[in-house]
Amino acid sequence: MSGIYIHIPFCKQACHYCDFHFSISLKKKDELVGALVKELELRKDEFKNQVIQTIYFGGGTPSLLSIEELRLLIEEVYTHYEVTENPEITLEANPDDLFDSTSKSIFADYKSIGINRLSIGIQSFFEEDLKLMNRAHNAEEAKKCLEEATQYFDNISIDLIYGIPGLTNERWLQNIESALAFNIPHISSYALTVEPKTALDTFIKKGIIKNVDDDLAQEQFHILIEKLEAEGFIHYELSNFGKAEYFSRNNSAYWQGKPYLGIGPSAHSFDGEHRSWNVRNNTKYIKALDENILPMEIETLSTTDKYNEYVMTGLRTIWGVSIEKVEKEFGIEYKKYLLEQSQKHILEHLLYLEDGKLLVTKKGKFLSDGIASDLFKINAS
Repeated sequence: MSGIYIHIPFCKQACHYCDFHFSISLKKKDELVGALVKELELRKDEFKNQVIQTIYFGGGTPSLLSIEELRLLIEEVYTHYEVTENPEITLEANPDDLFDSTSKSIFADYKSIGINRLSIGIQSFFEEDLKLMNRAHNAEEAKKCLEEATQYFDNISIDLIYGIPGLTNERWLQNIESALAFNIPHISSYALTVEPKTALDTFIKKGIIKNVDDDLAQEQFHILIEKLEAEGFIHYELSNFGKAEYFSRNNSAYWQGKPYLGIGPSAHSFDGEHRSWNVRNNTKYIKALDENILPMEIETLSTTDKYNEYVMTGLRTIWGVSIEKVEKEFGIEYKKYLLEQSQKHILEHLLYLEDGKLLVTKKGKFLSDGIASDLFKINAS
C-alpha cells in the first residue's frame, strides 16, 4: 500500500500556533500548481511498482484551491501512477472555505472529482478560542459548514485543540459534545503546542497570552479519551479517534511504515530505506521544477534510524511494537535493548506486554512520545 501526499502551502491568514510551511500570499498559486503537476510527472518512476491507495491534500489550506485545480492534480496522479479502484482521497479544509451562503454546491463539486473524505479544521466551537488562535473562521461558520458537509459526506474528520489558555474542562467537554452532535465518525485532537518563533510563542513571552498548562492539557486529554470511547470511538493513535471502518487509511499507512510520496514544498517522502524532503520555500520550489530539477534532500536511514522510527510510531498506535518484528528486522541486540529499556516503564504501569507486543497503558498515553525516546537506540549503526 502506498500513498501520495500533496502539500498546498497557502493560507488566508497565519494561525498563531502554526509552524507548518505556508504563505498568506496567493500570487504564486498558479505557478505552484504547475510545479506540483511537474513534480508528479518527474517522480512517477519512484512508485512504478506501487499501487496508490490514498491521495491526501494537506497544508496549508488545500480548500483554497479551485475545483479545477484539485481536479487537475487528481487527474495527474491517475495519469502517472497506478491507483487502486477505490482510493481514499482526503481534502483538508477550513470551515470558512466550505460554507458560503451564496454557493452551497462546493461539497457536490468535491464529490464529483473523486474526493471522498474531508478533514475539517474546526479546532474549537468557541469564539474566544478561535480568536486567541487567530483562526480565519468563526464559531457560527464551524457549525454551519458541518451541517452542510454531513449532508454530502459520510467520511468526515474534524480537528479539535485542547490545552488552550483559558479553556476550562467544562468548555472542553462542550467542544467534544458539539462535535458528537454532528455524528462525525473521526476526530483528530491535539494539545496546543508552543512552537519556537511562532506568534503564540512571542505573545506568551510578552505576557499577552498565558502559557500553556501541561497539567490541564493532560486532564483534557483524558476527558477526551473517556468521552469518545464511551461513544464507540477507537483510540487508534495518540491523537486520533475513529469509529470502526473510519480510521484514516492515509495516516495509518504512515504509522505502519508504508511508503509514501510527498509532493510540494516542504513535503516529506519515505520508501522504506530513504527519507527525503523538498525545499521549504515556494519560490525556490517553483524555480527548480521549472528547470526540471527535484528540489529535495535525501537521507539513507540506518538500522538505528528505522528502529527508532518504528518504536516512536508503534507506541503511538493500537498496533504497538512487535517484539518479533524488532528481532527479525533489526536483530537480537535491538530486541534485548528494547526489553531492558521498557522494564522501568512497565513497572510504573506506563507500558505493558500483550501477545508479543509492547503497548502504552491509558496512564502512559499522554507521555508516549517521551517514553518512546527513552527506548531509542543512540550512536549505533
